[in-house]
Amino acid sequence: MERKAEIGVFGGTGFYSFLDNVDEFEADTPYGKPSDSIALAEVSGKHVAFIPRHGKDHRYPPHRIPYRANIYAMKQLGVKYIIAPTASGSLKAKVAPGDFCVPDQLIDRTWGRECTFFDGPDVNHITFADPYDETLRELAVKKCRDNGLTVHDGGVMVVIQGPRFSTRAESQWYTSAGGTVINMTQCPECVLARELGIAYANISIVTDYDAGLEGHPEVKPVSNDKVTKVFAENNEKIKKVLYDMINDLDV
Repeated sequence: MERKAEIGVFGGTGFYSFLDNVDEFEADTPYGKPSDSIALAEVSGKHVAFIPRHGKDHRYPPHRIPYRANIYAMKQLGVKYIIAPTASGSLKAKVAPGDFCVPDQLIDRTWGRECTFFDGPDVNHITFADPYDETLRELAVKKCRDNGLTVHDGGVMVVIQGPRFSTRAESQWYTSAGGTVINMTQCPECVLARELGIAYANISIVTDYDAGLEGHPEVKPVSNDKVTKVFAENNEKIKKVLYDMINDLDV
């Protein structure tokens, strides 16, 4: 049976499974193996591929995720759209834990990652002024609102190296630079999708206030347990948004 998909979904921290009645298989690419086996299923008459970016057992820290293999595997399947939910911290008081955010910009603070398919001799300098696909982004916002979720339309995603969380000084710096939410995996994932011509959008599930909230000493810095707990509380909500988006996507 030919394995194909029009829509791809990446699962982040606390989001290791998504589809039912799957055809699960091991893929290989010129960039090695993806983070885990790929799950394929049909949803609303469309073929969907799912990869947990950290692996099902969370074996890959953010800086070790095989991003190129993950994106290339999606391209091999014929994926046109990638929806990429993530657990993210908030850098603004108005963006509260439990909210959703669909960013339209990003600041990349990562380093040392394999971040391009164009290592030479084939070199291509892509346009990346607007890192997220606007049509896919608007659909994500609409479906969040349709499901009664508090969603922030737009914002700046700050991507840090990890796996540690930020210092208070770093967090304040990112806020002063215009950051809205903070995460460890959006780069180079979204860059690589753009290089291969795949429309890409992020949905951030806000799990915490990063290094705390200035003027609110009762708000403690983020911990991994806190991230996992809040994401788990919102797991079914993000799955419903994803299914609704898949239902409406024209492939």
